[in-house]
Amino acid sequence: MKKALLLFFVSWTLISGSIQAAGLETETTLLSPGSLNYVADAVIEAVRQSTLAAQVAGRITELGARAGDRVSAGQVLIRIDATVAAQQAASSQAQVAQARAMLDSAKSEYERSKRLHAKQYLSAAAMERAEAQYKASAAQSESMIAQANASATQTGFYVVRAPYAGWVAEVTVERGDMAMPGRNLLTVFDPSALRVTAQVPESVLPNLKAGAEIRIELPNAAEALRWQTARRFTVLPVVDAVSHSATVRVDLPAGMAGALPGQFVRLHLPANTGTARLNVSKRAVVVRGEVVAVYVVNTEGQARLRQIRLGREFGDRVEILSGLASGERIALDPVAAAAQH
Repeated sequence: MKKALLLFFVSWTLISGSIQAAGLETETTLLSPGSLNYVADAVIEAVRQSTLAAQVAGRITELGARAGDRVSAGQVLIRIDATVAAQQAASSQAQVAQARAMLDSAKSEYERSKRLHAKQYLSAAAMERAEAQYKASAAQSESMIAQANASATQTGFYVVRAPYAGWVAEVTVERGDMAMPGRNLLTVFDPSALRVTAQVPESVLPNLKAGAEIRIELPNAAEALRWQTARRFTVLPVVDAVSHSATVRVDLPAGMAGALPGQFVRLHLPANTGTARLNVSKRAVVVRGEVVAVYVVNTEGQARLRQIRLGREFGDRVEILSGLASGERIALDPVAAAAQH
């Protein structure tokens, strides 16, 4: 009867994967099937982020926003000295007024010529000259108006406005600096739409499961916000020739607090890698300086420290790349194991 009970106890511990050896709670290492998730280091980025640059040259006379300021759509952020541009616009408007006056005069002359020609008081050649003068004045007037509109449009380039409501992430100039065409002035982003971007090996891409739940881990966020879920991801149709990886994007829930562009996160993507992995509970891992190890319990119940090399984490478990073999027992409480060692 005792022998049968002993055999039952040993069988049960092998099935459950844990056993009390010499007062220690242990776990038997087993090769698990291919992981159902691929964990990728990722970063949060804004869906809408714009770096605003100067379109014209000039001295910056007003700086209406600083890094960290919240701005509304159309708000003036930077003004550039537009004195010369304003003078050119005024000159263009004066030329428009002159062209219109000449057009009015040419039109009156043309109408008078038509009446005289109808009464045969004016020759056909004189009539044609009046008509040509009127058409030339009309064309010149249209040209002056177009130039004036262009000058007015260019005057608008001296004012930099926010393209949408958001936050100012960076300002790279100060009041009095010289703005030049193409020079970056500031960066704004819309915090209402954020996404997570990760680089995923091309070998994993065929195993990604569309529509499955994606877990997003924010390691540095508050506990209530640490885990987020999504069900849609986008794989950009380009693979990097050096790293042989593709960009995967996952949209974050709208209005999520605590998420900022540039923040480090982890993506737990639904993907069956098809590779058996040896993994253990993270409770069993002990770190001493640069040494990562576990306590291996031998057949005599003695715990011995053994150095290992870790791979990726999967929830409360961690992959073992080297140092352990399948079927070995390890202590789940390193402190207790060290006390018995």
